[in-house]
Amino acid sequence: MGSRSASNSDRHHRNFVLGQAATLSSTTRFDANTFVEHACQRLVAASILLNCQHACARKLIFSRKNGTNRRLLEFFLIVHKDIPLNHAYSAGIGAEERYRTLVNAITDYAIYMLDPSGTIISWNAGAAALKGYTEDEIIGQHFSRFYTPEDRQSGLPELALKTAAEEGRFEKEGWRVRKDGSRFWANVVVDPIRDKAGNLTGFAKITRDLSERKATEERARKAEEQFRLLVEGVTDYALYMMDPEGKVISWNAGAQHIKGYLAEEIIGLHYSRFFEDDDITSGKPFAALEKAAQDGRYESEGWRVRKDGTRFWANAIIDAIRDENGKLVGFAKITRDITDRREAQRALELAREELFQAQKMEAIGQLTGGVAHDFNNLLMAIQGSLELLKKRIPHSSDSAALLSNAYQAIQRGSSLTQRMLAFSRKQELRYEAADLLQLIHGMTDMLQRSIGPTIVVETHFPLNLPEVWTDPNQLASAILNLAINARDAMPSGGTLAIGARVEPHAHSIHSDLRRGEFVCLYIQDTGQGMDDETLAQATTPFFTTKGVGKGTGLGLPMVQGLMAQSHGKLFLKSSVGQGTTAELWLPVATTNQEPETRELSQASSTPIKPMTILAVDDDPLVLMNTVMMLEDMGHTVIEANSAAQALGIMDQQPIDMVITDQAMPRMTGIQFAAQIEERRPALPIIIATGYAELPKDANMLHLVRLTKPFTENQLGAAVGEAIQRQTVRK
Repeated sequence: MGSRSASNSDRHHRNFVLGQAATLSSTTRFDANTFVEHACQRLVAASILLNCQHACARKLIFSRKNGTNRRLLEFFLIVHKDIPLNHAYSAGIGAEERYRTLVNAITDYAIYMLDPSGTIISWNAGAAALKGYTEDEIIGQHFSRFYTPEDRQSGLPELALKTAAEEGRFEKEGWRVRKDGSRFWANVVVDPIRDKAGNLTGFAKITRDLSERKATEERARKAEEQFRLLVEGVTDYALYMMDPEGKVISWNAGAQHIKGYLAEEIIGLHYSRFFEDDDITSGKPFAALEKAAQDGRYESEGWRVRKDGTRFWANAIIDAIRDENGKLVGFAKITRDITDRREAQRALELAREELFQAQKMEAIGQLTGGVAHDFNNLLMAIQGSLELLKKRIPHSSDSAALLSNAYQAIQRGSSLTQRMLAFSRKQELRYEAADLLQLIHGMTDMLQRSIGPTIVVETHFPLNLPEVWTDPNQLASAILNLAINARDAMPSGGTLAIGARVEPHAHSIHSDLRRGEFVCLYIQDTGQGMDDETLAQATTPFFTTKGVGKGTGLGLPMVQGLMAQSHGKLFLKSSVGQGTTAELWLPVATTNQEPETRELSQASSTPIKPMTILAVDDDPLVLMNTVMMLEDMGHTVIEANSAAQALGIMDQQPIDMVITDQAMPRMTGIQFAAQIEERRPALPIIIATGYAELPKDANMLHLVRLTKPFTENQLGAAVGEAIQRQTVRK
């Protein structure tokens, strides 16, 4: 509305001036001064109030006589904003002098006249201030002296006059030169002055110093250029602009590096091509723009697609760009490839989870191992008592059945204990190089009988499969356990696939495995599968999904313990409805590994003469049974419930043999044996334990290991083995 009102006012004042001109031109006596003064008053008022451009006034005035006054009015109209009205209407001043005073009062504009050749014929105070020349110095000089040598050489001053004369106006910005040689950026307007007949009588020239504006623009240009170079030089971030519809309108080197598109390939295309098909279908790219437009900013992370189709995990920020009126003109988008950071974060989280799981399993293993040890001692006491009782009561069918039932319970308890020890990695293993293909073929009949006729067994083994280093008997038990789990997951039948493959770089797949070559033995079923929650707890001791009385919950923990003791790994893969795959990663046997033989030698047929044997155990129930078994063999037995007590006894009386428990407080069996070695190097020693192999630092090959719970026959065999080893040492 404001611009329309101003235009109407301009039109009103233009019509007024033209009307005044028509009236005055029709009179016989034309008073130019009166006309100029009258028109000037009205135009000054209009220009100050409405900011008119006064083109109509210039045309009117320059078509009349009395050129000096009319030219002064032209200068005044152009620079009207800087002229106080009271200067023009001082009392007693004539019209011509009044306008000369007005023009001379202008200091922000250089206003002067040229003759047709370009020679300066008038000079105002603004020109003197701007260019540095006094009126006396410059009148009569050619105006080209204000131009730079380059512009003079190119003929720019002559071109300015020619253009003004031919086209009625010349306007241009450029460098001009002051008297002192300094330069300033100027806006120059040249208008031709013509007489009534249209003959060129000179030029009116107005120059304004725009150096400050030019400097501001230059600073802005340099800042923009620096910013452009900065954006184009960034390669770690994709920085680009989009129009309001989401089409790419700029592209930096980082965008090309990350997304793979050249600028000419992508500009003009919609940015949704960087999204996956599912995201496009769901409208995610368009929702992001809508959110950015609404809130001013949108940030997200997700998969994005490069030109070659590969994916990367991106952090993306979209900022809305608006003009000074708040209208949306586009979007600025910043994308960063954080795939490596995401993978590192996931690896860290996985490592933390694995550490937590390992610590949990270690704690459970310690507890389970301790429980198994104590349970072994109880089984030992029960089994020993039953054997002694069997010898002491009359034989009858009733007593035999009861004893047999008790023995079966002990065997089941012993099997449970062995599984607990396997999970806690404290079972005894007899390592040797095992041929997996031969092992599986030897188990085929037993596997088929165990899983039933509704399940088909398939084997997939390469021809040149290397041997693995493990305990074959324990591995066979683990495979059978996994096969039975697979059977239970396929109540309606299915397929059980057993196979193996060589993994030369197992450490890169499972970082907790040592470096070297491994064999991955897998048992895969087509059963019900497990969800993520069940899979996470599958190897937790006593966890089972088979219902009460149908499983101990120690099958998979036993397999996991066996793999850990074998320096391998159990890895489970499963999903609901897709079956389960159990992978047993086992190290390949090397040529420098020797089998561990720990089987007791067969008892010698030569009768063993009675001996004095020192029996040491911190559990009185186990100690009592051990003593009674040895006494039944004809030996004299001295009891001790600690290693310290036993050492004291040895200092007081001769001892022929020592049988000691391994897990005792204050001093273990191995530590006790080391003390005996210092005092009696040739004394036979038997270590009784339910745990795995003896500590690696024991280094006592003459020690005989006796596994708990043991029978009287096993104890007798251990005594005979100890005597044989003593003979060899001598």
